[in-house]
Amino acid sequence: MRLVTFHRDGQAVCGLRRGDAIVDLSKAAPALPDTWPAIFAAGALGEVAQAAETASGGATVPAADVRLLAPIPKPPKILAIGLNYRSHAEELGLAIPDYPIVFPRWPGSLVGPGEALVRPAASSQFDYEAELAIVIGAGGRHIPKARALDHVAGYACFNDGTLRDYQFKSSQWAMGKNFDRSGSWGPEIVTADELPPGAKGLRIAARLNGETLQDGNTADMIFDVAVIVSTLSQVMTLEPGDLIPTGTPPGVGVGRDPQVWIKPGDTLEIEIEKIGVLSNPVVAEGMG
Repeated sequence: MRLVTFHRDGQAVCGLRRGDAIVDLSKAAPALPDTWPAIFAAGALGEVAQAAETASGGATVPAADVRLLAPIPKPPKILAIGLNYRSHAEELGLAIPDYPIVFPRWPGSLVGPGEALVRPAASSQFDYEAELAIVIGAGGRHIPKARALDHVAGYACFNDGTLRDYQFKSSQWAMGKNFDRSGSWGPEIVTADELPPGAKGLRIAARLNGETLQDGNTADMIFDVAVIVSTLSQVMTLEPGDLIPTGTPPGVGVGRDPQVWIKPGDTLEIEIEKIGVLSNPVVAEGMG
């Protein structure tokens, strides 16, 4: 299934994309919870599928007529994994980590599909990072690796937009990763049953103004999805709707010669095989 959230009458509404149409779950299944984290917590994805199958014409809208939002506008936690592609570590001349590098992002740092990324006034070193994001379905603590994939609801495209000079002002990366509206994700969550186990072996790419700058494969991840979920759960309770970006392949702007930075007027696209394309325009701070 392809899970979306869209704007209707000033509210965020859950929907299911089926081809060129979106099933409005507030009409097709009004008894269901009204956010994806709550639906995941209720174990109600089966009811979502059933509602989509039996939805009447009045419960569907053309996909072209809706404005999609981030699939979960305010995830409970955003736990990003750094330096998780072997070839990316090599392009930067960095040691291969032996334990996942984890840093937080906050909801205000992210926008949804089609929304403008904001290049801040404080820095011009605005970089792109194409990433696969894990979306947690069933929460838990101390999750064994062998059962970790059972806790994943699905996957999405993610851009871990980074202000490089701020990232490296200290040994902690959070400042460079949390400028307002500097990252994005969506346009939909593709449920895990539609993809290879752990979303392994999928092509992942970033395009800037139509030029492919990153072209990798999720098979190159140092720590796979099961390891990431299990490791994080050793420290904290994972919750339904938690978002876990899993690192980026080689080709980022900071590693190029000459370096490439995102600038106002650009369009950035993140594409992951079998998941879709996330597209965002770029504006200067104060412009939108």
